[in-house]
Amino acid sequence: MIETSGVLRSWNLLLHPIYSVISHVGGIIMLPFSLSGHRDNLRDLIAGSNLHVTLANGKQVPLINFDNAATTPPLRSVLEAIERFAPWYGSVHRGGGIKSEVTTRLYEEARWLVADFVDSDRDRNVVIFVKNTTEAINKLAHRLAQNSGYRNIVISTVMEHHSNDLPWRNKFRVLYAEVDEAGHLRLDDLERKLKISRGRVRLVTVTGASNITGHVNPIGEIARLAHQYGAEILVDGAQMVPHLPVSMKGFADGEFIDYLAFSAHKMYAPFGTGVLIGPRKTFERGHSEMVGGGTVELVSHRQVRWAEVPHRDEAGTPNMMGVVALTAAIQSLKRLGMQRVMEVEGKLADYARRCLSRVPRLVFYGDNQNHKNKVGIISFNVLGVPHETVASYLANEHGIAVRSGCFCAQPYVQRLLRVSPAEVEQAFVTPSKPHRGMVRISFGFYNTTAEIDALVNALHAFSGC
Repeated sequence: MIETSGVLRSWNLLLHPIYSVISHVGGIIMLPFSLSGHRDNLRDLIAGSNLHVTLANGKQVPLINFDNAATTPPLRSVLEAIERFAPWYGSVHRGGGIKSEVTTRLYEEARWLVADFVDSDRDRNVVIFVKNTTEAINKLAHRLAQNSGYRNIVISTVMEHHSNDLPWRNKFRVLYAEVDEAGHLRLDDLERKLKISRGRVRLVTVTGASNITGHVNPIGEIARLAHQYGAEILVDGAQMVPHLPVSMKGFADGEFIDYLAFSAHKMYAPFGTGVLIGPRKTFERGHSEMVGGGTVELVSHRQVRWAEVPHRDEAGTPNMMGVVALTAAIQSLKRLGMQRVMEVEGKLADYARRCLSRVPRLVFYGDNQNHKNKVGIISFNVLGVPHETVASYLANEHGIAVRSGCFCAQPYVQRLLRVSPAEVEQAFVTPSKPHRGMVRISFGFYNTTAEIDALVNALHAFSGC
């Protein structure tokens, strides 16, 4: 590392610790906050928290965003971090000037910050930057398939997002652990499939928290079962890492997480970055599904010597702005405290469930009476009304953003809606026929009970009550 008078020294101070670019936010985040009222200090952390939208009748109202499970709005600290870093932006691993030195050092030390955030074993694991959770899981599927041998089975679950189902299908034989009527994963069925396939299961891959029901899976127990039967475990952390404290190391023998994937855009950091974390030894064998610049040390027309891990899995120029955004978001969330985030969002979801349960004609999915072991996601329908009609009404008449459809988890939604196999097959024959689905609301720590009251009043009016 070159040392130029004052430049890196000032930069180090600005970004300390581990190049934090949000040091000035601490005073805001640590202020006491309330879950009630129209505004609170947490809202001030979010860019666009004071936006207004024009309704169908021409009236302007505050925008209410209950679509956080899809993508969260950016933290102000993230945008400020990008602005601070932008003048220093240079090539990663590819230059000798000061901008390249600063950029490379930030990029590499970001791995340590990410690993620390999810309590990853730094000696055992490696952090690989990707675009999103989907790319992370596809990358891992490719890597494991290179060295699977006779262990050619992956056990997934009925409740998975398509991104934790489709990548495995053309590379492994996939078995699906069942869910009960409320959408909870059946551990007894998971263990049964592990027993039947003992010695041939390469991986158990499971969502940390469902993007449909909000159910948080018992990851420790699942990991213990997987390891007991000689398999590893991947956790799709897209809906878990932004909302709960996560430890890859686990808290008991056998309960550690082997692989973890998550996306920055679901944790208040735009610009298209995701993370795959897993054992270094997995990525030291073979090569990435995408190769080219940055993935090699030596090339001739006859031979290739691949770069060291993790660089061999990060082809092309890295998304440095995305990495800066992710590290800034992580620092903000750490200062706020993930336990506090979980508690704030849990109270919001509990309040919403109580209020929504009093709205006529609403049908809920995923054990709505049980508030334990859930993230802030609630899915429902209004009896007799198409899901897209409800979503359009809330957006156009009240400025409330929700999500409707199957949320990239069609088999799980079909199961919860009790769609028959015959109806599913008919949908393939007549693709123009409307698909059944749900309405989903999902919370971020910045949402308020006043916003929930607005949603409930809107649904009361829609129901004619």
